[in-house]
Amino acid sequence: MLKYELIIDWSEADRAFIAEVPELLGCAADGKTYREALANGEIVVQEWLETATESGRSIPAPRGPVAVCVIERSRSCWCFAFFEILNL
Repeated sequence: MLKYELIIDWSEADRAFIAEVPELLGCAADGKTYREALANGEIVVQEWLETATESGRSIPAPRGPVAVCVIERSRSCWCFAFFEILNL
């Protein structure tokens, strides 16, 4: 399975975590928690790849090492969860 970068950030406007895959145009998901957004993001990546394959569209190669970073924001500060870069 191809591994793509997944960026998860909090959206105050949506009141949800948004998971975006920059390499796959339009590929995004959301969730009430970052774990839910991550799980939904993994699902939409698979669906994006299946749809592209079925419709004959080209699938971009992943850019490189996979990383996951969660950023949480409270009223008073930003909290960062740093991550390990995985070569999968």
